[in-house]
Amino acid sequence: MKKLIYVLIAGLLLSSCGVMNTRGSQYPKMYEEKPVTLLVMPPINNTTKVEAKELLYTSISRPLAEAGYYVISPLVAMDVFKSESAYDSEQFYDGKLDMFKNYFGVDAVVFSFIEKWSKVGVGINTEIRYVIKSAHTGEVLFAKSCSLFLDLSAKSSSDKSLLSSLLNVADTFLTTALTDHIVAARKANYYIFEDLPRGKYHPDHMEDYDVPVDSDNISRTVRR
Repeated sequence: MKKLIYVLIAGLLLSSCGVMNTRGSQYPKMYEEKPVTLLVMPPINNTTKVEAKELLYTSISRPLAEAGYYVISPLVAMDVFKSESAYDSEQFYDGKLDMFKNYFGVDAVVFSFIEKWSKVGVGINTEIRYVIKSAHTGEVLFAKSCSLFLDLSAKSSSDKSLLSSLLNVADTFLTTALTDHIVAARKANYYIFEDLPRGKYHPDHMEDYDVPVDSDNISRTVRR
């Protein structure tokens, strides 16, 4: 029944908007290999914000688990990475991944790239890219990026008095001070992984082939 609904929705979108990709057409190798267990590698940080790496790393596993995948505990994985001098994912991205398959018993490895992680005006500018590679073949199964601006400005008031303006500025400053970059990262993760084909432990597993998806590179502006 769910599959029929997805097909009908896809048909309506295709007829109204022209050709649109689906999870199956955009990420066919996810359906061919059917990965069950994922290993999340430490993010590759291409910014000057040193803290970005660990902050993003803590936010990746949950959306993957919610999508129906078994994710190796990031705490366990991190201990192994550090003990084996494997904390820098750059050295593994272009190489063979069978060592992770043999050690952790995983089917695929998740790489992430932090391209932007900065405070801009009254908001946070974040750009993150994810690539999921097969631990068996090294082929790319899934790739998508999101450039997201998190607007932290306080809601404007209809009262344009000086006092109201001052209070608005103070509220904006306080809100920004209490907001961590991780909020923006989590929102970017949501937009990226909402198009990920569902895994074995999700009720839509192998039933979501015709679900419409967005492009591989998306931009979003959202409020906190």
